[in-house]
This record gives sequence, C-alpha cells and structure tokens, in this order.
Amino acid sequence: MQTDRAYLPGARTGAGLQALQSEVGRLLALFEKAGAEFLDPPALLPADVLIDLYGEDIRARAYTMTDPAQGEMLLRPDFTVPVVQLHMRDGSEPARYMYSGQVWRRQAAGSTRPNEYLQVGFERFDRGDAAAIDAEVFCLMQAALGDLPVQAATGDLGILRAAVQGLTTSDARRAALMRHMWRPARFKHLLERYSAPARPSEPRKALLEAVHAGRLGELVAGAAPLIGLRSFEDIEARAAVLVDEAAQPPLDAGEVAVLNDVLALAGMVDEIAPKLDALAEKRPALGSVAAQFADRAAALRKAGVDTARLPFEASFGRTTLEYYDGFVFGFQALNRPDLPQIAQGGRYDAMTAVLGQGQGIPAIGGILRPEALLAAKGGK
Repeated sequence: MQTDRAYLPGARTGAGLQALQSEVGRLLALFEKAGAEFLDPPALLPADVLIDLYGEDIRARAYTMTDPAQGEMLLRPDFTVPVVQLHMRDGSEPARYMYSGQVWRRQAAGSTRPNEYLQVGFERFDRGDAAAIDAEVFCLMQAALGDLPVQAATGDLGILRAAVQGLTTSDARRAALMRHMWRPARFKHLLERYSAPARPSEPRKALLEAVHAGRLGELVAGAAPLIGLRSFEDIEARAAVLVDEAAQPPLDAGEVAVLNDVLALAGMVDEIAPKLDALAEKRPALGSVAAQFADRAAALRKAGVDTARLPFEASFGRTTLEYYDGFVFGFQALNRPDLPQIAQGGRYDAMTAVLGQGQGIPAIGGILRPEALLAAKGGK
C-alpha cells in the first residue's frame, strides 16, 4: 500500500500522519483566531461551472466523471470556486472562511508532480478598504509559515488587465488578449500578430473575398458537406468575426510599448511605484491601478512589511489559475527549492460576480500546502 503523500514520505499512517494532522490543526487554529468560519465544500463539482470559468482547458487538468443524475462532474482542482459558490448562495457580508482537504490535478505523462494533495485555505469577502485587506491576508499567510525561511513574491494582474483594456482596438482583440493573459506564450503571439499588418493566408483570403462578394454560401457548399454540430449560421458568424479582424489596423506602437513596459516591471515594491506612475502619465488607463498599488504598499508598510525588500513582478501569477485579477502573492521555501510554493493567493473580485450572477463582492484568499510546509520543516 502507498504510504507516501505529496512531497512527504510515510505520512498516511502512524507518526507521519499525526504530524501532518497536527500541522493542519495549527493552521486552522490560526485562521480561526483571525475570525474565519470553517466550511466543508463538496469534492465533486458540476463541470459546466468550471468550464464556463476556465474554458475547455480545465478538462486537461481535472479528473472528470459522469453522473447519471447530475451529468459531467469534476473532482475539485482547488477550493476557491466551491467556497465562492457557498458564499454567494448563503453567506453574509463581510465574511471570512477557512477550509482543509484534498484537491486533485491531472498531470502530464512523466510528470513528478502529485495528482492529489492537501490544501488549507483562508478566504475573505469584504467591501472594505481593499489595500488594508490585501495587506492583512498577505501577513496572515506569512505568519502561518512561522520561522520557516521563505522568499516572498508579489504581483498585480490588475495592472496588466488595465493596460490591455486601455488598448485602442476592437473589443474582440481585447477579449482575446484578456482570455490568454494566463498563457504567456499565446499572449505574446497574439500581441505580435495584432501589432503587424494583417497578412491573411490564401484560404482565409478566399473566405474574406467570398463574404465581401456575398458568395459565402456558394463557397461553403463547394468546399465539403456540413458535418458535425456546426451549422451554416455558425460558419457565417465566424466569417463575420474574421472580416472584422481583417479590417482592424495594427495596434498603436506607443500603446504596445507601454504594455511591454508593464510586462517588464520587476523589482522591489518601493522601486516599482515611481515607474508605474511614469507609465500612467503615458497611458491614463493605468492611473487607477497605480493609485491602488501605492495604497497597498502603504498598507503593507503599516502592517510591518519591509516593502523596500519585498519583490514585485507584474507578470507574477500569470501561470496560475485564471481567476486571479488583482494583487497576487506567493512564498517559496529557501531550503527546499524543489518544492512548489508553500503558500500563495490573490484577489479574485470578478469571479464572485460571475458565480453570483452579477452580484459580486470583492474577495481575496490564500492557500497553504501543509504537506510541502511540513516537508520544508524536515517532517516535524
């Protein structure tokens, strides 16, 4: 029988399991002291909810099954989505929650990453001072790590979102860039494509000419019989999108330069503020996020964080789950660089509106990996 756990040998029985349970209890006691209420979200989630949030990519990362009564279901890949669902249905405001339990992630063939591991987390739903709340949650997660030597990292996906939303281009192009913000290679490819004059391939050129000449039906009929679920109306709608895309001029070079400067922002928090202010002078769309950044830095300093030594990278968090849309943070164990981040989290205001059918509330949370935390402590 397998007695090892993620990152932690021999922790399914005996003293190893007792040490892990004790660590989980310590973390929950800390969150309870911070005013959190314990929640126990379901492990099986309706697939359509997560697919609506993340797209079809979620199928490659989650374990799926079909229930005769409920349809396609997923084993939870994390806790935040079901916690938000519970809060938006039954929660009062403001609210603080804690939870613990297994999550499951499918891994690629040959990967050494675990497909099952524990999470212990804290979520806060509050319309109060966002900067102060960001600082409080960051400091709470830092305190949960005790005296473990760690390197903190911070970012703010709201800055990149504001830079994209401020581009002078079509809604479709902005939406595509926003959709691929968490896929850096794809985002870069789209940005380069939108920055150059349109060069449609020969098949696409023929399609565009057919649309302009009113011969789309003739082109489709002559290509092949309609097979599958896509109707002629679907093809017509997609062709209209391609026509609109071909008519778009390249992105403004100055706007792209500012966007690339945003992507390159990196340094200590105190060094970033003047750079961000300078970018906001060029692109007013960045003004509000620059002010939010300054407020958060002040709140962190007030909470005792040395922002002159706190790293910041605008691109940090772009490869995590897609729901983060503002301040993000993580902590890496210095003595175990082979482990994933021991703790991480961030703000996800927009997701609460999606799951609340338009009735959102500002929210931020964080998770710890107790198995990784205990492994970094030497298993004790």
